[in-house]
Amino acid sequence: MSTLQVRATHARNSIWALFFTLGVLAMAWVPRIPEIKLSLGINNGQFGLLLLTSSTASIFGTQFVGRLVHRFGSKSILRFVTIGLPVGVALISRSTHSVIAMGFSLFFMAFNLVSMDLSINVQAVAIENHLGRRYMSSFHGMWSVGALTSTLFGGAVAHFISPETNLLLIAVAGVIAHLYILRFVLGNNEDGHEGDDEATSKISLFSKKYFILWLFGFGMIGALLPEGAVSDWSALLLKENMGIGKGLNATGFGCFALAMVASRLTGDKILTALGPEKTVKLGGYIGGLGMGIGIAIGVPLSHHHPMPALIIVNLGFILAGLGIGPMIPAMVVAAAAIPGIAPSVALSRITIIGMAAYFVGPSLIGGLAQWFNLPLAMFFPVATLIFAGWLSRSLKD
Repeated sequence: MSTLQVRATHARNSIWALFFTLGVLAMAWVPRIPEIKLSLGINNGQFGLLLLTSSTASIFGTQFVGRLVHRFGSKSILRFVTIGLPVGVALISRSTHSVIAMGFSLFFMAFNLVSMDLSINVQAVAIENHLGRRYMSSFHGMWSVGALTSTLFGGAVAHFISPETNLLLIAVAGVIAHLYILRFVLGNNEDGHEGDDEATSKISLFSKKYFILWLFGFGMIGALLPEGAVSDWSALLLKENMGIGKGLNATGFGCFALAMVASRLTGDKILTALGPEKTVKLGGYIGGLGMGIGIAIGVPLSHHHPMPALIIVNLGFILAGLGIGPMIPAMVVAAAAIPGIAPSVALSRITIIGMAAYFVGPSLIGGLAQWFNLPLAMFFPVATLIFAGWLSRSLKD
């Protein structure tokens, strides 16, 4: 084993850890959203508008940081954003009584979130290339493990500590963990961020040559929008529309995240056996239909049989998590392998589309929930997930 392969092996463990902490920090506030929304004194539509601050940050951050990674390297960017993300979570913990402060905090958190996500994905692509093995799905699986851990922790302590204390504890732990982990990631001369001679930090937005990135991006929209919807709205759906109490109303995202853990940790084998196209197709169709049927049956049933209804809805979230799990890794690997585009630039383009949907989607759902109701609004992400399955044809060689 060469020196570079040894370095890549150590970096692999660090990237697993960074995906885990990314999931923990990104989802830290999810199980406390109902309490935070109540503390802010806003309705579903206003909450959806508040989430637009995250959308703006994700669009700006991904485009801006993608170019910085291409120019300076992923480790240089990680030095800043691995501290910025937990600081953003800490700011959220201090903003639970002010809509304006919360908007700023969500912007700051989301900017660092997408920046860290992009940077560690560049590291992940380089590690796969150095070691000659597929790890992308298991890397993303650790994000799901982190998200599940954060959700379970938030649900478990909901009766004992405030959302403010909950988020602050996670933020402090994140800073300490990142200061240690960052020492072992690939250096800027090892992450392949400069690409080949044809690669550029600026590619045409609508060029036919790069149209494939739009297809990948729309596929990511279809998969990430339901993920954002479940993370931001499932607890409210269970609490306000099904009468499920504190703690248990976090089980929706908990089940979803657990299913994503299972499918992503086995996703590398799934991708090898089925190929990217069939993996995305089956994931989109099964996940979308499962989530839709679960909500359609479970919400009306909850008025008379709340616990069976909770089980049915959560089974739908489980199917959605199982389906979505390997879809994003498949698209990331495919985009990073496009000739003539540096991985950081390709990932920036598809991520700016996908992550915008991750944050814009919940805001749209808030508007739909205010106009109609939340259960009906949740069928929008169901439709996008099925659409992502249909777009799997873009992954053909």
